[in-house]
Amino acid sequence: MKKQVRVRFAPSPTGDFHVGGARTALYNYLFARREGGQFILRIEDTDRKRYHPDALTWLLDGLRYLGLEWDEGPGKGGNAGPYVQSERLEIYRKQVNRLLESGTAYRCFCTPERLQEVIAAQKRNHSTFIGYDRHCRDLSREEVQAQVQKGTPSVIRFKMPREGETVVEDRIRGNISFSNRELQDVVLLKSDGYPTYHLANVIDDHLMGITHILRGDEWINSLPIHAQLYRAFGWEMPAMVHLPVILNPSGKGKMSKRGERAPDGSVRPVFVRQFKELGYLPEALVNFLVLVGWAPESDQEEFTLKELIHTFSLERIHTSPAVWNYDKLEQFNARWIRRLEPEELARRILPYLESAGIRTTAKEILPMISLIRERITLLSQAPQWLEFFFQAPRDIPRERFIPKKGALNEARQFLDIQRTLLTSLDFQHQVLYTSLKTKAQELKVKAGVFFHPLRVAVCGKTVAPPLFESMEILGREEVCARVDRALQWIRSKTNE
Repeated sequence: MKKQVRVRFAPSPTGDFHVGGARTALYNYLFARREGGQFILRIEDTDRKRYHPDALTWLLDGLRYLGLEWDEGPGKGGNAGPYVQSERLEIYRKQVNRLLESGTAYRCFCTPERLQEVIAAQKRNHSTFIGYDRHCRDLSREEVQAQVQKGTPSVIRFKMPREGETVVEDRIRGNISFSNRELQDVVLLKSDGYPTYHLANVIDDHLMGITHILRGDEWINSLPIHAQLYRAFGWEMPAMVHLPVILNPSGKGKMSKRGERAPDGSVRPVFVRQFKELGYLPEALVNFLVLVGWAPESDQEEFTLKELIHTFSLERIHTSPAVWNYDKLEQFNARWIRRLEPEELARRILPYLESAGIRTTAKEILPMISLIRERITLLSQAPQWLEFFFQAPRDIPRERFIPKKGALNEARQFLDIQRTLLTSLDFQHQVLYTSLKTKAQELKVKAGVFFHPLRVAVCGKTVAPPLFESMEILGREEVCARVDRALQWIRSKTNE
């Protein structure tokens, strides 16, 4: 009988949730859902020196933002827990004792200073092998016991085979061979009782029933160690899939873990939290992420998460590196913004307005949505487009009122004429536009030139949402008050 697919995403809480990790989580999630399996979240927190107290919050918030709900793990429970490695230390000690008893692992009493001296000597002698020299590998039981009784600190190392090759199949790369002569006897259990990644992940993957491991290709070099550990325990190794590395936009190096530099010197986002703060829709980020290293069978580019569950397959994952493209991601985001219903877009924009100090409601901004949805590529851009609806422009630079090839006095004349018309016109945007355009034709002035000072008086900017639709929303009283303030200010300047 075919096993139920069980995959895991097992990050270390040592920093912020990077988009590289997000893609790994996404591929695992999609594969599990496609196969009707389980998506497990495990926290590998055994690196206590690099542990970051906020990392778990960033991770969980990021996964939820992307819509990648896990079936088992922190906050969900499950039959294979605990799902945090620091809570599983007794399990690792028990299992590593099995390896000691079978002779496939051994205690190493070498000090860090000795290890440094050994490696330095190897480098001086141009040795083909750089690493631990297996000094303690063949100590007798009596020698080991004597050191233990003296309280000598020790680690537990794994006995890798010295001859032959270790061959491991990767589901998308085929068989990968490693010469055992070049492999080290890695540490499995550190002197503080915490396991290394190699030991903990093998034990956890087996005990949690993981059937497929999808992880970054930086772990390919660990394959022979893990394969030999599975053999030493007598366990079946899960199917392995190593995902292509994500390159930075230049294609000349890996995606940064701190932030990518834009051509203008600014730092671009690399963490899921940053993309959320900037106003990238989770639909857009998921859609873009899946295509960074995977390709559908058709030319279709836009996918919902539900569509991806039915479309995603391991066979379409690339083996070559994938290049990150910020411009394409922003294009995706703009398209997804346009796909949202006005009510939904208003709801999503609201937190960004609140962060900018604009107190409003989704219902109040709903009439404004159609004016900006084609103009924004990020939700965080909404406040700069909408702020004039909530606060009248102040301290507008004099030059801003002046039409192209015009003068400040001309701007005053246009506003005087417009102010008179606004008193009697029906405040409906089409009526406003038609009436003011007709007046511009009577004055033999280009409409854009005639409208220019009015736009600045109402919006405070030369580039703003459609003027007459904005005026209709603001209403006659508010628009006339803004024009009056502009005229008062311009008159004071033209009389200087």
